[in-house]
Amino acid sequence: SLKGLKLAWVGDGNNVCHSLRLACSKLGVNMAVACPEGFEPSEKVLQVALKEAESSGAKIEIVREPEEAASQADVIYTDVFVSMGFEEERERRLKAFLPKYQVTPKLFQHAKPNCVFMHCLPAHRGEEVVDEVIDGPQSIVWEQAENRLHLQRGLLAALLQGEP
Repeated sequence: SLKGLKLAWVGDGNNVCHSLRLACSKLGVNMAVACPEGFEPSEKVLQVALKEAESSGAKIEIVREPEEAASQADVIYTDVFVSMGFEEERERRLKAFLPKYQVTPKLFQHAKPNCVFMHCLPAHRGEEVVDEVIDGPQSIVWEQAENRLHLQRGLLAALLQGEP
């Protein structure tokens, strides 16, 4: 069971953050989102997640300090700071996120000893994550990508066969 685990999201409150927030709230996974002011996840998504969390027991929160989000985390997860469609905001976004919200080995000092690193890929190395983390022993990004591939293949096969 995933119930009671803690996922720390560090970075932009984007679509991936929204999906994780909804999933965590349904599964009883605690989620702390660390992001700069103005880059929070959608308030509408937050309200849905908080309602789901009432029945699952999950704690869903937004904090400003990455170290607070990472405290006793089982997973530290991030995504690019400049998503597709936001390229014209690149300088402003990088200024808001760097260096404070970059995932580094130092951030893992606040997490549980067996904490893993996740990223939906592709990563912008040196921006949201440093090489030491994404290539380090705590990184499960390649396993994550492989699992996503098999899931997507299964969904595609089901859709092509006309199964619900």
